[in-house]
Amino acid sequence: MPPNRGTSPTMREGSIASVTAGALAYARANGLYQRSGCRFPRRDSLMGTFKKLALTVMLIFSLFLLTPSNSSAIAKAQTRKTRSSHTHAPALTRGEMKEAEARLAEMGYGTDGGNGAIDTRNALIAFQKYEGRRVTGQMSREDLDLIINATAPVPKDSGYKHVEVDLDRQVLLLIDGDGIVKRVLPVSTGSDRHYNEKGMSGLAYTPRGRFRIYAKLSGWRKSPLGLLYYPNYFSDGLAIHGNPSVPQKPESHGCIRIPMSAAVEISRQLPLGTIVLIYDSQSFVSAKDWAAQNPER
Repeated sequence: MPPNRGTSPTMREGSIASVTAGALAYARANGLYQRSGCRFPRRDSLMGTFKKLALTVMLIFSLFLLTPSNSSAIAKAQTRKTRSSHTHAPALTRGEMKEAEARLAEMGYGTDGGNGAIDTRNALIAFQKYEGRRVTGQMSREDLDLIINATAPVPKDSGYKHVEVDLDRQVLLLIDGDGIVKRVLPVSTGSDRHYNEKGMSGLAYTPRGRFRIYAKLSGWRKSPLGLLYYPNYFSDGLAIHGNPSVPQKPESHGCIRIPMSAAVEISRQLPLGTIVLIYDSQSFVSAKDWAAQNPER
């Protein structure tokens, strides 16, 4: 039988030597072996001798099999321990976090909220959503590597200033007149579920298509279904607005929720008449020609 892969030759030879010595001691004790040679037993004890010899061989064979198996188990356990030690990456340093934040800001993720400090958590959430990663809001070493090597998001439409809302990724992109993405924010849109609350009922749906900002307010606005912070209305009372709760998936009644830290800045960037494109993987419609035919009034 070939030796197990986890057993070293030295261990195997030592095990065999130990078993052999034990077998010889057993044979001498039972009159099966003499230094000058073999001693033939009497005929009346021949069957007993064969039985003892058979038991001796079985004992040797059993010990021979067990010893390498134990060595192999130890070797496998050491291998698992070694692999486990490599799965725990060292924590990110402050310098690495600063590098990641700078790169996120360079690509347009997050917002400084007007105070000069990037909202790192929401910037990371927007990045994870856009890149199709599991959304955690916690920076891992894998996230760091991807951020450093990532390219900036690209709009679906370009050539004019507008806003895009990607329903599949659950992100909002603010695009300037040169087609460059200036901001990428995490959003939560309509859940596509029926609701019946506060005396109102309907389908929590965010419409797809092309729209314009037709009204806006500063500060808080009380609506029948809740409070809106700096709302920018684009369709039948639906608005892009700040909200303390921006879930990782669609959970609104139809509005487009954005983080509170971004609400004031986005409101400033969305004057009346700004074009808003809302789409998923099956519903994108360009607004470039439509914008030229229907100029802002």
